[in-house]
Amino acid sequence: MGSDWKRKGFNIAQMRQLAERTLPKPVFDFADGGAEDERTLRRNEDAFADYQFRPQPLRGAEHIDLSIELFGTHLSLPVIIGPTGLAGLFWPDGERATARAAKHAGTIYCLSHGSVCRLEDLNSPEIGPRWMQVFIYKDRSFTIELTERAQAAGYHALILTVDNQYLGRRERDLVNGFSIPPRFGIKDVIAMAGKSAWLRRMIPELPRITFGNYIREGQASDIKALAGRMQSLLDPAMNWNDVDMLRKTWRGPLIIKGLLHPDDAREAIKRGVDGIIVSNHGGRQLDGAIAAIDALPAMIDATDQKIPVMVDGGFRRGSDMIKALALGARACLIGRPHLWGVSTAGEEGVRHVLDLYRQEITRTMGLLGVTRIADLSPHVLVPRKAI
Repeated sequence: MGSDWKRKGFNIAQMRQLAERTLPKPVFDFADGGAEDERTLRRNEDAFADYQFRPQPLRGAEHIDLSIELFGTHLSLPVIIGPTGLAGLFWPDGERATARAAKHAGTIYCLSHGSVCRLEDLNSPEIGPRWMQVFIYKDRSFTIELTERAQAAGYHALILTVDNQYLGRRERDLVNGFSIPPRFGIKDVIAMAGKSAWLRRMIPELPRITFGNYIREGQASDIKALAGRMQSLLDPAMNWNDVDMLRKTWRGPLIIKGLLHPDDAREAIKRGVDGIIVSNHGGRQLDGAIAAIDALPAMIDATDQKIPVMVDGGFRRGSDMIKALALGARACLIGRPHLWGVSTAGEEGVRHVLDLYRQEITRTMGLLGVTRIADLSPHVLVPRKAI
């Protein structure tokens, strides 16, 4: 990639292009792709255009404060790194590199259940606030096991992802013949002559890539066996009683990720959930699902400020995040963008991605005439249908 990647990566779209140049096509598409026709993936990004800004430039915006408080944690910006599996496939020790970048930026890192590292591996001074993601499995004891391990390792919050009872059909992976770990023949390696930097970094790592949190004594630990076990554990029968089970087990903030219906937001509050993440899994599960930003206003109304509402899906500009925050979101999560950053330059690449968001959020707030995140509200927005 050379030393000029940062100059070339002057926005998130350019960082995506740099990642595409860096990664083999099957690996890039594994992160970049969505389910089926990818309508929801595209709508996540396009829906922000349905809101326009109404600035008040004479209000004075010399000093802008991007900080927020979330479950007792002070964050320097309202951008959280969401859980994404197999970050270690994009850069050696990719989870820890990303978590270090999050601490540097003053924000939270969410570890995926499907990380290459073990959840205990992030329990070190170089890592800042951490949240842990879990699923509801057919083997409920395994859900409890991961929850208790996260508690013992000092994770600050637990994320229960609930839109995964069936695996979405990600057709780019089918076309590419993508497998975990990727296996490349001689022809594949020759075709990837332009991906030499990734090959040098990752070929020695591939035999060691696995799903660290799924390794159990007496069971196969190779990644193919673990991937099959993960899929077999997904449970279409999961329901609100499982949320009650986790609420009794987990002693910190409990967050549900993957809600889009306001009735579910109200039910989450009744069940003692501490926060929700409005999400359609980045368009990777149910194609045709409502875009996250389209779902957000009704979810905000349903919770009536009783619990924090966060959102992920399609944030490619800091100005997109301002729109979500103005609608009432407490914070925004990113998925693919930090993978593009870590693919390009490891920890430094993720730092750069977070700094791009910081710069764009700051500039947008200044141009709006708003100095604090808490002062953002729908009055800065004009829905397109109202114009």
